[in-house]
Amino acid sequence: MKKLVVYYSIGGNTRAVAERIARTLHADIVEIRTVKEYPDDYDVLVGLGQKEVESGYLPAIHPLDIDFTRYDAVIIGTPVWWYSFAPAVKKFLSCYRWKGRKIYPFATNGGWLGHTYSDFKKAARGALVAPILNVKFEEKEQVTPDDVVKEWIQDIKNATES
Repeated sequence: MKKLVVYYSIGGNTRAVAERIARTLHADIVEIRTVKEYPDDYDVLVGLGQKEVESGYLPAIHPLDIDFTRYDAVIIGTPVWWYSFAPAVKKFLSCYRWKGRKIYPFATNGGWLGHTYSDFKKAARGALVAPILNVKFEEKEQVTPDDVVKEWIQDIKNATES
C-alpha cells in the first residue's frame, strides 16, 4: 500500500516527527504551507492562534501537487493550537473528500491534545480515523517516550502491509 505523510509545522517539531514517520514507512511526504506566513514572535503567534481557532478561520494554503487517489493511507500531522489542530490543517482537510480513506493523525504539543482527535474525525467526515499519536515536547525536546512513537508507526506498517 502507498502511504503519504502530510504535515503542517511552524516550529519544527511536527516536521521532525513527520520526516521520521515518512523515513520509517518509506512514505511520500508533503508539507502544508500557508500563503501568509505567521509571525516569529511566540506570544503574538499564541494570541493569533487562539483567535483563529475560536473563530473557525481557514487560512489560504498553497496547493498540494498530490494525487490522493494513489494513496491507501494518509498520515496527517499537526501542532496543537488551542486544543485543536492548526487552522492550516483544518483548511487542508476541508479541501478533499475523505470518505472511505484511512487516516492516521498525529499531533505535537507542549501540554494537552484537547479535542484534536475528535476534530479530526469531524473534519475528515467519512474517513476511517485511526487512534491519534500524541507527541509531547518541551521546547525542542521530545518528552513522549520514543517507544510510543515507534509502536504507533509499527501499527501503521502492520495495518498497511497485511
